[in-house]
Amino acid sequence: MADDLIYKIGITLIPSIGSVNGKKLVSYCGGAEAVFKEKKSALLKIPGIGRSTVNNIVNQSVLKRAEKEIAFIKKYGVKPLFYTDEQYPKRLFHCEDGPVMLYYNGNRNLNHQRVLAVVGTRRSTAYGKVQCEKILEGLKDTEVMIVSGLAYGIDSCAHKNALNHHLPTVGVMGHGLDRVYPSENRNLAAAMMENGGLLTEFMSGTNPDRENFPKRNRIVAGMADAVLVVESGIKGGAIITADIAFSYSRDVFALPGKVNATYSKGCNFLIKTNRAALVESAEDIMRIMNWETLEKKEPVQTELFVDLTENEQKLVNILTETGENGIDELMAKSKIPISQVSSILLNLEFRGVVLSLPGKRYRLR
Repeated sequence: MADDLIYKIGITLIPSIGSVNGKKLVSYCGGAEAVFKEKKSALLKIPGIGRSTVNNIVNQSVLKRAEKEIAFIKKYGVKPLFYTDEQYPKRLFHCEDGPVMLYYNGNRNLNHQRVLAVVGTRRSTAYGKVQCEKILEGLKDTEVMIVSGLAYGIDSCAHKNALNHHLPTVGVMGHGLDRVYPSENRNLAAAMMENGGLLTEFMSGTNPDRENFPKRNRIVAGMADAVLVVESGIKGGAIITADIAFSYSRDVFALPGKVNATYSKGCNFLIKTNRAALVESAEDIMRIMNWETLEKKEPVQTELFVDLTENEQKLVNILTETGENGIDELMAKSKIPISQVSSILLNLEFRGVVLSLPGKRYRLR
């Protein structure tokens, strides 16, 4: 396993070799290990593979870095997924530029029966968050897996509400599994490990550099049946993801907004140019995707009263008396350390007690 894995990872480390040419090498040579065992003269005959690339393959220096990654994988229980592996996302496999390797830390099948990507701006508004919550609540009986990018704003909202409604959710990251970015989402990422997980094509030690996120977006689009854009400006990662999804022949949905609202312009543009279907509710998505006939789960009795810890009750009392508050105000009034306030608020959000608003502000639901 380890001997084979070192060559699979090694393919991704060859300079100037991307996903398309990496797969081409494997196909021509008959396997990852065969690439590194092939004669130089034979490699030079492969279309699109230049002399400098062949030299990099022959000297095999990339395998040393691959060895380090295998040590990381073993230490932290990461699942390495080569593009020909059974557990590799089949929807992504059929995308020409799908990654050669993926690294997964999670407990759910990435080939889930139904997968919806939910994306949007990092600067989400109250309107966007409320609509995102309503749509995911409406999908709670579909058993759909929710995929997003674990970023601020709509991504975080999608993951949190998926967890709230017991839907599996996977965060696709633009960096290695040795960190969580943004760091404020560490608790959220930890909660996702209970029903979903974290996925990336980047090895440990990879920083969350700007150029990594468009690459991340193609994974979000490629592993889903459909993509929902909740809020977006006319440019940005959500629009890139929607365009990629459209090119992959995925269904694309967009939530409409006011014509003069900055973060609805992207959604309205996708609808206006016929690249996305207008959706107002979960029912619209279910109808278009033919998900409305799924067997319903047994209804779960909602808790009428929530048992709160002493510190949770302090924050709830403050929000009851004052309405909407910022996290700094809550810390000052409750005398609870900021690190604990953040964790408590996240837990209360998961339990449906508070609603997170833009600017790190909160109110009771």
